[in-house]
Amino acid sequence: MVANPNFPENLSIKPNTTLRDASHEGDSFGAAAQEGAIQKYGIAGRVWEAAYNMLAYFGESISAPEQLDPPLLEHRNDDDDRRSPIIFLELGSGTGIVASYLANHVSSGDRDTVIATDLPEVCPLLESNLRASCGRDRPLHIRPLSWGDHKHALNIHTELIEQWDRPQPWKLKIICSDLVYFPQLLGPLLRSLIHLTSPPFVSSEADYENIDIVISYKIRSLPKETPFWTAFGLWFSFAPVLVRSKASETAPASWTRFCPGQQDDDMFVFVASRRPGSLNWTVPPMDQDLMSGVGAKGSQSRKGDDTFETLLMMGLDSGDLAMF
Repeated sequence: MVANPNFPENLSIKPNTTLRDASHEGDSFGAAAQEGAIQKYGIAGRVWEAAYNMLAYFGESISAPEQLDPPLLEHRNDDDDRRSPIIFLELGSGTGIVASYLANHVSSGDRDTVIATDLPEVCPLLESNLRASCGRDRPLHIRPLSWGDHKHALNIHTELIEQWDRPQPWKLKIICSDLVYFPQLLGPLLRSLIHLTSPPFVSSEADYENIDIVISYKIRSLPKETPFWTAFGLWFSFAPVLVRSKASETAPASWTRFCPGQQDDDMFVFVASRRPGSLNWTVPPMDQDLMSGVGAKGSQSRKGDDTFETLLMMGLDSGDLAMF
């Protein structure tokens, strides 16, 4: 792990001024607030672009879940008798804009809970922003979770998940918004995702059906970022979220990549789950080995998965995406 991942050498970033929802202007997530947060918290103080795709996915899952494959929620919030309780656990929450939306618009009263996490030194930013943007009655918790830190993950399970008194079966949605960027952080990020989908978070592979990882991702440098997906795909199956287009007089409805902005945007939303059998694989202690595929598929050889590269070659828009 780099010494201070939020303040890399020659850091020069400005607030994101392309907010798709004008209601965020002037609040904890507007340009002025980001300016001050960047000065104090570096990268964590900026709202990054892929967050807006994540928010759009959440919004569409509430308003028209039948148009998405898969939607975030199995049933609408107004059908609580059918929907399982959900723990939304976000990694690298940063400013808290995604956690705020989850707490205010997606989670259902006392039925669900939201856990926002980041480095210990970033948690004060989360505390400040979420206190300002969420009501006190919102089921919201803030905890430190440094990527790769197993103790932090175990503390979250002990302090929050073990104590959660909702009826079984409940579901765990792990939320990752614009986290795939620095090569030095990719090994620790993958390690944390493995931690959060291993005991004590699951007791057997039967629990895998109740845990999803939702990742919003913006391509910035394929040579630097592809190694993450190559290693991630060994441990997790994943596919892009699809949206059903409306039928017209000249064309029937069809499924295409979910992309609320321009269709040529290099931003995607993936949904992932642990691969069968992976609970018995040995996780190597060194990040370099983990990123090289050591331990995956039960062998010590170096290997990789080609799901991401295949999706890129298919253009992520073909109807053949349904095969993933």
